[in-house]
Amino acid sequence: MSETPTDGRLHVLKAVEDGWTAFTKAPWTFVLFTLLLGVLTISFQVVSAIVSAFAGNVVMNGGEIVLTIAILLGSWIVSLWGVTGMVRGSWIALEGRKPEFSDFIRWDGRAAGRVFLRWIALGICFAVIGAVCVLAGFGLGQLNELLIIIPAVVAIVLFTYLSVNQKFLPYVAMLEEKGPIESIQRGRSAVDPSWWWVVLLLMVDSIIISIGALLCGVGLLVAAPVVACITTAAYRQLFGTTDGLALISSD
Repeated sequence: MSETPTDGRLHVLKAVEDGWTAFTKAPWTFVLFTLLLGVLTISFQVVSAIVSAFAGNVVMNGGEIVLTIAILLGSWIVSLWGVTGMVRGSWIALEGRKPEFSDFIRWDGRAAGRVFLRWIALGICFAVIGAVCVLAGFGLGQLNELLIIIPAVVAIVLFTYLSVNQKFLPYVAMLEEKGPIESIQRGRSAVDPSWWWVVLLLMVDSIIISIGALLCGVGLLVAAPVVACITTAAYRQLFGTTDGLALISSD
């Protein structure tokens, strides 16, 4: 693996090149793990649809409520497991080693918990911004309905800004010893100097995923892990290559 740039700016083409090279270290392992994640995710969605169909418009009984909660928790666990596994596998590949399937499927409850709490913190930030903009829009609307567009535009700008500079939030949560708010601040400080380059990275990721989806959906089995490897390579450029919480080496 070629040397990671250390000038503090995101080099998108370099991230794409390194990400693809990492994927080719163990393509079938990446694809198999992605397939397993897809099967589990779809399974939970099917069960959820069946429960909803049986419940209809009738108030759910105790058993249906418990089952719904179990499905929701199961979906979250699969999502967190998938994120930690893909980050670990792509990180190992970017280190120049071939990741094993056991590296992907190993459960790390502490890492998953950190990611979950930081997602919650980010969700609260979005909710607060949304609430403030709605209240401001309501107040301005009393003066002139056209003024409602001002807080709406502000909300869109802030949501876009946060969505970009928090792209690497799961990585910060898993690899750095920081609290939820500190993790959000860490993402802002590291990404802001390369904000527009991260936007370009998001566009590249979207194009790759779209191409994968167009190939009868099967292409997503390759597109999704490739994007994960590219994102990990980009993270290493902006945040460094230190595994501060032993995510990769932990048992």
